[in-house]
Amino acid sequence: MRIFKFGGASVKDANGIKNVFSVLEKVGHEDTLLVISAMGKTTNALEIVIKNYFDKSGELNSSLQDVRKYHNQILLDLFEDEEQEHEVFFAVNSHFADLEYFLRSNKSPNYNFVYDQVVGYGELLSTTILSHYFNYAGLKNNWIDVRNFIKTDNNYRDADVNWEKTQQLISKGIKKRALHITQGFLGSDENNFTTTLGREGSDYTAAIFAYCLNAESVTIWKDVPGVMNADPRYFENAVLLNQISYREAIELAFYGASVIHPKTLQPLQKKEIPLFVKSFVNPLLPGTSVSKGTDLEPKIACFIVKKNQLLLSLSSIDFSFIMEENISEIFALLHQYKLKTSLIQNSAISFSVCIEDKFGNFNEVKKILSKKFKVSYNENVSLFTIRHFDDHAAKMVEKDKRVLLKQVSRETMQIVAKE
Repeated sequence: MRIFKFGGASVKDANGIKNVFSVLEKVGHEDTLLVISAMGKTTNALEIVIKNYFDKSGELNSSLQDVRKYHNQILLDLFEDEEQEHEVFFAVNSHFADLEYFLRSNKSPNYNFVYDQVVGYGELLSTTILSHYFNYAGLKNNWIDVRNFIKTDNNYRDADVNWEKTQQLISKGIKKRALHITQGFLGSDENNFTTTLGREGSDYTAAIFAYCLNAESVTIWKDVPGVMNADPRYFENAVLLNQISYREAIELAFYGASVIHPKTLQPLQKKEIPLFVKSFVNPLLPGTSVSKGTDLEPKIACFIVKKNQLLLSLSSIDFSFIMEENISEIFALLHQYKLKTSLIQNSAISFSVCIEDKFGNFNEVKKILSKKFKVSYNENVSLFTIRHFDDHAAKMVEKDKRVLLKQVSRETMQIVAKE
């Protein structure tokens, strides 16, 4: 089988959904499983619903209606001759009824639990609409609830996959010689509550299915021609990378390259399943291949930038050395509070780390660390990583910035800077 993943930008409106249909007509759709993200910015809109549920209950209904109106408009554009009598309207209304029931009846104060139960409706809605439209347009398909196949622990918002159970369910339940449509990003725990695999986890979903089905390939369809050597939003003259090895792609993903989710590559590499990143605008172009083989073609510097990072520096109060014991304690704390580490540097009496505070836990950690260390930090810094750097690449990144920390190894240069 082939696994195709389409992100939110590809299904943001009726024309996007029609284009996905057109892509399948051009590249084929037999023995194919589609993994689909929420439409457009739906995940962000549902995050506002969640925020209002906890903090501004008076605005909850209007934020929910915004999500409903957005999807209803797409339905009206796709099924304009149906006068709202097509079964898709009932299916979509049923999802909203379920969501409203949850918001009325939930008793759990756990933000992460509520987040997963609510935000998952983005993918349920997008795949329901896409599946019905494909049937309506003559392309028969099976709609699959991914939560019946990908089983996880209950670490809400960043769940770990139970590979053994997931493998059994996918092997038994996915029939070949058909077109299947399912949701990215989601799974379920042993009590069948919805879990999510982390933001941008739809790529990972595609890799999970590929691994369990021994798929021929995975293709991630994007609004760019493939993987570029730099994000065109921040760097001019970005160049398309034709080929990347698994190892190099894992390095790029680790440092924050946004095209490929960090967890996606490991299951693919284990079975040597090639990953293609292609354009849904020009689907017949070759795009980028991530597979066994050449590390990088062409061999050029690759630039990665992570915004909104935090540079934390600790020094000992009594000028004693910061040794293994202290460092292990610091890392245990960072792990406990889910502060993701991207860069580490230490000297005899100081320790610096560049972190991402995705869950808003830094202030709590700072309080704990202040009892033992002198704490200083810079907020809203950018972490620039250059793989296969040269002097020209380094100078280009450092230009017009205040460099707070710099680290160089054989292949990689990292710079924490205030822009």
